[in-house]
Amino acid sequence: MKVGVQLPEVERLVRWPELVAMARRIEDVGYDAVWVGDHLLYRWPGMVDARGPWECWTLLAAIAASTTRISLGPLVASTSFHAPAMLAKQAATVDEISGGRLILGLGAGWNETEYRAFGFPFDHRISRFEEAFTIIRTLLRDGAIDFDGVYYQARDCELLPRPARPGGPPILLGSSGLRMLEIAAPHIDAWNAWYNATGNTPAGVAPLREPVDAAARAAGRNPAEIERTVAVLVQMPGGTGRFAGNDSAPAVPPLTGSSEEIAAELRAYARAGIGAVQLVLDPISLESIEAFGAVLELLDAD
Repeated sequence: MKVGVQLPEVERLVRWPELVAMARRIEDVGYDAVWVGDHLLYRWPGMVDARGPWECWTLLAAIAASTTRISLGPLVASTSFHAPAMLAKQAATVDEISGGRLILGLGAGWNETEYRAFGFPFDHRISRFEEAFTIIRTLLRDGAIDFDGVYYQARDCELLPRPARPGGPPILLGSSGLRMLEIAAPHIDAWNAWYNATGNTPAGVAPLREPVDAAARAAGRNPAEIERTVAVLVQMPGGTGRFAGNDSAPAVPPLTGSSEEIAAELRAYARAGIGAVQLVLDPISLESIEAFGAVLELLDAD
């Protein structure tokens, strides 16, 4: 099972020197991937101070140029924040900078506040995703499209230069919605669920995995062709609770304990069919990244 780390988003203000140090430490310690959230603004009634992260694609390009081995990607990119053809262009560029290490996580977005604040339409999000997804995957995989949709157009569009890998980067869907699965299952390489969707437990994987399997079979695919991935909230020494951008999501207990106990829980995720996890470490710091290395050593010894 592959293990990655999500970089800090809005837990605290983290400047570029610390972010790049984290990415390089993730690579040096032996993790498999580094992930970046794609959000613009967190704000809701009663919140003392609004919070916002750095822009996702600019950050990914910088990380790609600053590392050599680890995979990297957005967890997940909102198809609403860029014209779809431009998002394909950004993905191809980051894939080139990284030497073919990008994993393209895509979703429809959910945070209405940032849509309104930055001027993006929030209506018909799934229908908009369907058109955007068609443009993005077709440009990355085939190199050209002529598309005239209800929401998006890409007329006689070509993606040049082509991505570093033939067919472009693997595509990961960040949604368990039935319509989203129906749209994406014929084409995706991987699927992801956030930790609150599983209850942050391996036992919570099966109810989410079954609709993915059904969507794959309905698309004429072997379900095993779609890698299953989940985020896992892990509390390390000094953790006091990681800020969550969705204040309406149910709180779930973090995974905690000794290195042996955490390794055992991650093995249970693997037995549940999970091929990769994205760690949401609390606190997210260089010290936590290093300390979790003891768990990686136990997993590598299996």
